[in-house]
Amino acid sequence: MANLDRAQFPMFGHLIPYGDTIFNHRQIDTPLDELPRLPAGLITDAFAEALRELCSFAQEAPHRYLWFVRD
Repeated sequence: MANLDRAQFPMFGHLIPYGDTIFNHRQIDTPLDELPRLPAGLITDAFAEALRELCSFAQEAPHRYLWFVRD
């Protein structure tokens, strides 16, 4: 995701434009912590809110995942 520094963004920093990324229910806390620190304008407020909702849903059960599917 926009060549983010992996030291500051260990989860979002691994998103790539040509591959899928999957976070399991235990990993989702980290991208939620990273979300408010993303550079301004990188994602919209609407996308950030939708992402929070999806993360919350995925955390409700161990068999749920958050998938980022890319081209």
